[in-house]
Amino acid sequence: MYNSDEDDSRRNYRIPESKSQKAVRTIFGIVMILIYVGMGVLLLINFFNWTANWAWTRYVVGIVLIIYGLWRAYRQYKGIDSRL
Repeated sequence: MYNSDEDDSRRNYRIPESKSQKAVRTIFGIVMILIYVGMGVLLLINFFNWTANWAWTRYVVGIVLIIYGLWRAYRQYKGIDSRL
């Protein structure tokens, strides 16, 4: 019915990325890192004036956002994102 070897070769083929696409991907990655880390810091310093009842949520979400932002920064620096 179909050739599985041909399917595998199509699946593994990638069109090379142009310089402008790499630049946009890099800029977008840096902006997202800044947003994640920035929002995490803003939550930790209570910039949004959440009540004391929500303090634990602020800390948990703030720390998670900062950790995820640092993870994205590591992946951006190592070039892991460009291979996905």
